[in-house]
Amino acid sequence: MTDSYLEELNEAQRLAVTNTDGPSLVIAGAGSGKTRVLTYRIVHLLHKKVPAWRILALTFTNKAAGEMRDRISALVDPQVARFIWMGTFHSIFARILRAEGSRLGYKQNFTIYDASDSKSLIRSIIKEMALDDRVYKPGVIASRISTAKNNLVTANMYASDSGLQQSDKASRMPLMHEIYRTYAARCFRANAMDFDDLLLNTNILFRDFPDVLANYQEKFHYILVDEYQDTNYSQYLIVKKLAASRRNLCVVGDDAQSIYSFRGARIENILEFRNDYPEYKLFKLEQNYRSTQTIVNAANTIIDNNEGQIRKNVYSKNETGENIQVMQALTDTEEGFNIASDIFDKKYSRQLLWSDFAVLYRTNAQSRIFEETLRKKNIPYKIYGGLSFYERKEIKDILGYFRMVINPEDEEALKRTINYPKRGIGDTTLNRILELASETGSSAWQVISGNPSGMTGFNQGIISRIKSYTNLIGSFGKDLAEADAYSKAREIAMGSGIIKELREGKSPEEVSRYENLEELLNGIKIFTEAAETNGEPASLEAFMATVSLLTDQDNEKKEDRNKVTLMTMHSAKGLEFKHVYIAGMEDTLFPSPLSAGNPKEIEEERRLFYVALTRAGKMATLSYALNRYKWGNLERSGPSRFLLEMDKKFLDYPQTGGKPFTQSPPRGFTASRPATEAAPSYASPSRLRKITAPKASYSSAEPGTGAQGNFMPGDSVSHERFGNGTVVSIEGEAPNTTAIVNFENHGTKKLLLRFAKLTKN
Repeated sequence: MTDSYLEELNEAQRLAVTNTDGPSLVIAGAGSGKTRVLTYRIVHLLHKKVPAWRILALTFTNKAAGEMRDRISALVDPQVARFIWMGTFHSIFARILRAEGSRLGYKQNFTIYDASDSKSLIRSIIKEMALDDRVYKPGVIASRISTAKNNLVTANMYASDSGLQQSDKASRMPLMHEIYRTYAARCFRANAMDFDDLLLNTNILFRDFPDVLANYQEKFHYILVDEYQDTNYSQYLIVKKLAASRRNLCVVGDDAQSIYSFRGARIENILEFRNDYPEYKLFKLEQNYRSTQTIVNAANTIIDNNEGQIRKNVYSKNETGENIQVMQALTDTEEGFNIASDIFDKKYSRQLLWSDFAVLYRTNAQSRIFEETLRKKNIPYKIYGGLSFYERKEIKDILGYFRMVINPEDEEALKRTINYPKRGIGDTTLNRILELASETGSSAWQVISGNPSGMTGFNQGIISRIKSYTNLIGSFGKDLAEADAYSKAREIAMGSGIIKELREGKSPEEVSRYENLEELLNGIKIFTEAAETNGEPASLEAFMATVSLLTDQDNEKKEDRNKVTLMTMHSAKGLEFKHVYIAGMEDTLFPSPLSAGNPKEIEEERRLFYVALTRAGKMATLSYALNRYKWGNLERSGPSRFLLEMDKKFLDYPQTGGKPFTQSPPRGFTASRPATEAAPSYASPSRLRKITAPKASYSSAEPGTGAQGNFMPGDSVSHERFGNGTVVSIEGEAPNTTAIVNFENHGTKKLLLRFAKLTKN
């Protein structure tokens, strides 16, 4: 084996690869070739005749481990590479526990529970203890147990901690410790570990059996850890124990990309590495190979605002590149139109692929608008790291109710809704209903909505609960034809108990589901307003017909990878695209309102923005809306503090000919900028140059135009549906400006101008 591979590295990379002895901290800036350094460092160890099985390499994803192994196998004998202990934390520790778990009382063939297994067991325990699952929510319980384990708090330790007991009492869950104790006992009795147990039990194994720890300390002469900034306390402690003997530990990461504290990640692990290993060597990979100079420099101006960081000077030798575009929209709907149109234009004007584009957003709920606008433009897209908006469980649940109200014979909708939210109609009862339907040749709805005497085999309690369900569905359907889609959808969401169910959730997953439901209702509100304005059907049935078209994926080829990517900023970490759109750059959305008043959390939100921006190779676009729907109401917003923190010399404002907008942000909005540097100002909606938007069945082709000055009282106008008329008056302010129009054949109509398809005669 020659060392020609070293010639492929820059000076900083080469130093990080060849200095293999002792503790090393490699700070790898965005796009700096981190994976190459890790790969070549292992290759270099093998070149120095270190046995492959003496090397332990820990990653966070199987994909990262696979890529590293493939690269190593291309440079050395694959038969050698396969003996490296390389994999995720969980896979490596599971391997150790398979071999050593008998010390803790586990059999070698123990089962690993996933999240759904854990929740299912917790749900059973709550039921057995006769506790109210509306108070003791399985998701919340699972999250608390996970947090405890990742901080090395066992069930017994949890039960004896007075502070935790007080916290549980304050949360109305005084028996939380009993659930944890029972959960741990049941897992052990089943010879099972959950994901967090793999970390916790490895720590317990190394603590209680020094001979086992000594064995693995002797085994692994060199330890490498990828994405060290994402390690939690449990992972940190295992690595520290394994490296304690030889201290040949190399950790690679970037404190500026630490964005997973909600999962237990501790940025302190990387920031305090020098304290754990005073003799450490520091290597900084500062050359960015991915992005233009402009993007890199702009990202630096953002992250410089953080106090808690290891300072570095990331630079790029790539082309200077275009300035970052800033797009302002009147509403979130217009934002979707703007971005979809811009993608469409750039794709064809610059001869790019759809896969060259990505749209990033802070929360999953924001995907709805982009899914709809891209589809209306016939732009193929894929949701990365999550389900399509209309395929998410909480959305399918409420749509199931809509389907039942519209067509009670829909069996699949009945199966989804009959016991959600829980009303005591279990699987046994449901299966019996379906059996009766089959036996009688009728629908399930006919079975349960007919004469109760026909429901043989059911006791009175079950019959009563079924009747309550059928009465509920029946009540929703009484004025279905007369009611508009938004009113009926909100009535169903409230009356079914789904809003209450999701609103009470406290875990990140449950909060996200609640936000998604809010976003669905926002979409229905927009549909209703547009349909009413244009004299089109505005019923719930009409909306569902629209949704069925939106979710029809029959023409999409699964193997087709040439699609625009939609994803959250968190999901984007580790990826790159030529063109990146960062949407929702608003003070009420990003940074997250949940971080308000907490400097540490604001810094993490800023790191998240840094990660999002540095995904871009050639061009980045930042977008925000002046108004965004919240539970059916348009609420005023303004530009994010992060947008205001950026050096404006790296920004362009294409909607105003390249000049900064002139309207100040909303009152009370402040940005943490140097006192000597003025913040960019922002333009009024009336000065925006219209960006061509795709035509839609229920949305204006020209959102945000036509309200101020385009129409005056006395103007003669025409409407596609209502014909000719005269403007009587103009009322309200953008984006809710309305026109009162007296039509010759349809009388007086009140039209919302951002949706009305009015033209002057």
